Amino acid sequence: MKADKSLMSGSATLLVLSLLSGEDMYGYQMIAQLEARSDHTFAMKEGTLYPILHALEKDGAVDSYEKSAPTGRTRKYYHITKKGLRLLGEKKEEWTTFSQAVNAVLAGSAPALA
Repeated sequence: MKADKSLMSGSATLLVLSLLSGEDMYGYQMIAQLEARSDHTFAMKEGTLYPILHALEKDGAVDSYEKSAPTGRTRKYYHITKKGLRLLGEKKEEWTTFSQAVNAVLAGSAPALA
């Protein structure tokens, strides 16, 4: 089952940074890895990925460089920076807090508001 696009939009930056924390990747590779690692739950389009990468690059969270592939084609690779790793840590904390709160509500164990 594919996730609702609105659910993914709030976590897209976290997912991209998480992928790049393991290795440098080019765009299509990130799209394929995201889909494979999520058992086809997440299918990110290029039109979603590249604006995220460009914003992260502008903010200094990722760098890019070009490298020739074995086929001779030049690809643009993205590399997470120290700033990007700090941002990833913050995004993970946000996600943990958010998902715990959602799970608490779904389980019926959230504290009642006064």
